Amino acid sequence: MVFKKITLIGTSSESFEDAADNAIDRAQDTIDNVHWVEVEELGVEIASVADREYQAEVTVAFELDG
Repeated sequence: MVFKKITLIGTSSESFEDAADNAIDRAQDTIDNVHWVEVEELGVEIASVADREYQAEVTVAFELDG
């Protein structure tokens, strides 16, 4: 087996958990063979949004076809 890793950043106005879940859900909807996800960093955007925007940077690992 060979795996590839990519980095995604999920966002939410509610929580870090929701931000991570949004990234994971998007990965599962658009990438085949997702095997695991690692939450790398958490952050909050406050400068350019009216309210807080929670961010979760996640690394997604998936198996390559073939």
